[in-house]
Amino acid sequence: MRKAAWYVIQVQTGRELAACEAILKACANEREVLADGSPLVGECFTPRYRAQFKLHGEWHSEERLLLPGYVVAVTADPWRLMRLLRQVSGLTRLLTMGEAFLPLSDDDRGWIERWTHEGDRTIPMSVAHKVGDKLVVTEGPLKGHEAMIVRIKRRQSLAELEIHAGQLTIRTTVGLAVLPGE
Repeated sequence: MRKAAWYVIQVQTGRELAACEAILKACANEREVLADGSPLVGECFTPRYRAQFKLHGEWHSEERLLLPGYVVAVTADPWRLMRLLRQVSGLTRLLTMGEAFLPLSDDDRGWIERWTHEGDRTIPMSVAHKVGDKLVVTEGPLKGHEAMIVRIKRRQSLAELEIHAGQLTIRTTVGLAVLPGE
């Protein structure tokens, strides 16, 4: 039996949560199980990140979608998942490259798993300091992963990253507070 992987499913933007619920409901209705008795979809979620924004001079914390327009389904049988998605109303399309399905890369999956857990897939905010021209992340999920950062939006407390699913690259943002140098 194949090991379960995290497969990316394209859905209508703004309907990510509803798509997850519909996918899990379709699995339950069809009693979709794998040969070992485990469910076809072990988990379906839309990863989020925590960020801060300034409103009227005060900082407020909020959660935002990490991958708008996408959800992640954990399964060992992407072919059965693809067939099941035909029963789900609305746009639900498993990402493929030719005939191959595109799971999240092991590095990106590991990074998300390190900072989240099943039931709460929200990545916390990172904190960084500017030391000369160099950015040094001192705490949070980006610590030691500065190379993932493509661009910093300092006024919005955001960092743009690239997440890989096979040969497909998805650009996204996460929360990053950049404090004055030490």
